[in-house]
Amino acid sequence: MKEIVLEARRNLARANRILYLKGIVDGFGHVSCRHPEIAGHYLISCNRAPNLVKEADIVELDEESNPVGGDTRRLYLERFIHGEIYRTRPDVQAVVHSHSAAMITIAATDVSVKPMFHMAGFLTRTAKFDIREATGRETDMLIRDHDLGRHLADTLGPASAVLMVGHGSTMVGTSLEEAIYRAVYAEVNAGMQLGAMRVSDRVRYLSETESDLATETNRGQLKRCWDLWCEEVDIDA
Repeated sequence: MKEIVLEARRNLARANRILYLKGIVDGFGHVSCRHPEIAGHYLISCNRAPNLVKEADIVELDEESNPVGGDTRRLYLERFIHGEIYRTRPDVQAVVHSHSAAMITIAATDVSVKPMFHMAGFLTRTAKFDIREATGRETDMLIRDHDLGRHLADTLGPASAVLMVGHGSTMVGTSLEEAIYRAVYAEVNAGMQLGAMRVSDRVRYLSETESDLATETNRGQLKRCWDLWCEEVDIDA
């Protein structure tokens, strides 16, 4: 296997551990990245708790979210979140789906998540998905097929994040490092926002221009966080 693919698998294993370390996932949740060489394919762990994921657990899925190479390991039910976002968003290189608490809390209200500080400027553009509205019925809340994945991807549109009512949220990034950064700081920001709203109904959020400028600056600083977090979780993958 080529070194570029091996490194992608290694980093994806690290990403799973980082999300657990930061409290974004627990036994549930998942992260993926595009295959570095095969258009339309992506890499994701087999069905394991994130903090247990090692390089050997990474599976390659095709455009239809099916495993390649005869891999028969059990897969995540909600892999269609990833596959359909990659299908509709060629700019997206990585996807994180989690059930982080503060994001779920905001999603259950009529309040929109908004950037409280410069580290979360990317939240100036978010979407909200309600599976009841997408299906017209009550479900188990899971994105378990292509149709629901497309509904979610269409709702996400050009945004950086989509809140999923009664479920969680999904973050996208132009790199794996960016998607992890966004998942971490979205939850930090949501906690801050909930706290601020308890203090006052007049909360000062970043403007769209401030958010865009901060997002571009932070994109050039992602390696600082990534290197630190990898040092904290590094494993014999």
